[in-house]
Amino acid sequence: FDAADISPVIEAGQSIFGENRVQEAQAKWPALKEAFPDIELHLIGPLQSNKAKEAVALFDVIETVDREKIAAELAKEIARQGRSPRLYVQVNTGSEPQKAGIEPREAVAFVTRCRDVHGLAIEGLMCIPPADENPGPHFALLEKLSTEAGVEELSMGMSGDYETAIAFGATSVRVGSAIFGSR
Repeated sequence: FDAADISPVIEAGQSIFGENRVQEAQAKWPALKEAFPDIELHLIGPLQSNKAKEAVALFDVIETVDREKIAAELAKEIARQGRSPRLYVQVNTGSEPQKAGIEPREAVAFVTRCRDVHGLAIEGLMCIPPADENPGPHFALLEKLSTEAGVEELSMGMSGDYETAIAFGATSVRVGSAIFGSR
């Protein structure tokens, strides 16, 4: 979706947006953020280590920290740029090989390493449950992990299951396709 699609939504009062790709975000969001300085932009798609510089510069929240290499690159860029986006760890609650995210059994230790080794202030967890499963158990697992890891933010739930996510404690939901339609 381009700026022409997004501007009316901003003008209607929406101020938090998610973007899947760093490159797409770079093409449209700098001008939008200049025109609408109160916008909060979240990276909700996978982050490659070679895009850490751009991600730190553009996003207010990066929800897809899921590997040591990403944590190290983000720490380096945050120190270099003096800009600290809020960070969430993505958890692959369904242990799906095709999906990004840290395995649930490794999540709490990974959050601790991000904090202690890389100096990153992890504030939340994010998950995308398997499409063909009841999302409730996945949201319950993420909520349990958030308590164990000592984080408060839970990004879970999309257009089709956000009500269930809210019932399990989601602090943010991703409902872009309900607003903009599918890609």
